[in-house]
Amino acid sequence: MAPDPHSPATVPPHLVLVGMMGAGKTSIGRRVAKRLHRRHVDLDKAIERAAGTTVPEIFAAEGEAGFRAREHAVLVELLGSDVPLVISTGGGAVLRDDNRAVMRARGTVVWLRATPATLLVRVGDGSGRPLLAGDPLGNLTRLAAERADAYRDVAHEIIDVDRLSFDTVTERVTRLVTASTTSATSAQQGEP
Repeated sequence: MAPDPHSPATVPPHLVLVGMMGAGKTSIGRRVAKRLHRRHVDLDKAIERAAGTTVPEIFAAEGEAGFRAREHAVLVELLGSDVPLVISTGGGAVLRDDNRAVMRARGTVVWLRATPATLLVRVGDGSGRPLLAGDPLGNLTRLAAERADAYRDVAHEIIDVDRLSFDTVTERVTRLVTASTTSATSAQQGEP
């Protein structure tokens, strides 16, 4: 039987964290990168550097479609790196089919899943987050429901983070990456 091309054992060594805003992608990504001695990249910050402006300003000037086009270009560039990275995506990076395809093909994707109530505690009034304007909890609930299938589709692994400390989530993600890297190395060397 041929190996599953989407299995973490057969994908390149990037780690891609996905999930809603406030799930902890950036905080966990930094911690995991430090443990693995890898570079951490926050996708939204990389987009801002490339654009020379902020995410809210991109949304205001170009709309969500313009932002998503920029997001895709930067994501593809990062995932093309030969150096293993830890990438914390924006919450909506999974919306494009081509983003999900490149994430799965070039990395191990972990969905940090949280309830809207947990997300609200973490993002507060949503300032600086254009998609939460007006009704943060209502918008988080709606967005989580709209994106759930995309997150599920792209994820190699899912970690429910609601009642877990950042240390616990960091440890679980690190173990997943270490296990998948070990499996990939063994598979490449023809070991069972």
